[in-house]
Amino acid sequence: MTNFGTGHNRMRIKGGAPGRRGTLGLVLYMLLATFCGAQAPDRTPMKDVRTIRLVSLGPAITEKLYLLGVEDRLVGVTSYCERPPAAAGKEKVGSVTQVGIEKVLDLRPDLVLATSLMEARAVISLRRLGTAVAVFGEPASFAEMNTQFIELGRMVGKEERARAIVSIAGQRVARIKEKVSGLEKPKVFIQIGSNPLFTATRHSFVGDMVELAGATNIAAGAKTGFYSSEEVLARDPDVILIAGMGIVPANEKKTWQRFHMLNAVRNNRIFMLDPYKTCSPTPETFVEALVAIVAAVHPGLEVKE
Repeated sequence: MTNFGTGHNRMRIKGGAPGRRGTLGLVLYMLLATFCGAQAPDRTPMKDVRTIRLVSLGPAITEKLYLLGVEDRLVGVTSYCERPPAAAGKEKVGSVTQVGIEKVLDLRPDLVLATSLMEARAVISLRRLGTAVAVFGEPASFAEMNTQFIELGRMVGKEERARAIVSIAGQRVARIKEKVSGLEKPKVFIQIGSNPLFTATRHSFVGDMVELAGATNIAAGAKTGFYSSEEVLARDPDVILIAGMGIVPANEKKTWQRFHMLNAVRNNRIFMLDPYKTCSPTPETFVEALVAIVAAVHPGLEVKE
């Protein structure tokens, strides 16, 4: 349940802006926030929620707002908000970790929607200046992502639409889960970032994807997403999935192909996934990413979703 004006983050990622695409900063946005808590606005906007002006400080949030059909109220986004393509034309106010306070205020938003990676000082400053700010942590599972999506829908006056989207996505995931039930579970390593190598643990929505696809995540029990190639070699995955933003998948595939002793390499089972759908999903694109993972880990199994 979301608390208003209370709560704290289980882990706060601090530091500067991610900088150019390809840096660890963007990778951190995608997955380190998995371990963050969330806060809803400290106050609800006084205006009718169906007409409020919105600023999004997270690519996934931006895509969800378009899915909810409130893009006409979206007046500002981050430099990383590129999905859907129309979002790239919105006014830019900062990154996922830092924001220009004056730029935001100039847009006169009624509600700012941020991820847990946004600097706490920026959130505090905006609230002190009278702007409502909702801070969302990265969901730890598909179910938690759906709960957050419905809460987002409620905030912008689209709860009914959000619930309908979640219901359809849930039914599709349930059908996929049923199809892979009872099948052998190949060992999978999913790469989210490189230099340092970063993966998904059990307590992440990407880790949930792997399990829902009927596979075993070799890093499920890891305490953090930071991993080493030595650990990958020791656990010898049957399949390697590359899904990170800001990395060149073809280069990463070549790097893994040097390890001829790996089952995934010997059997040519290294696959590249859409980084947005996998690492920054809406309920709809979560299903699309899940279908892609099923195709990789269970070749020949038809899942038409």
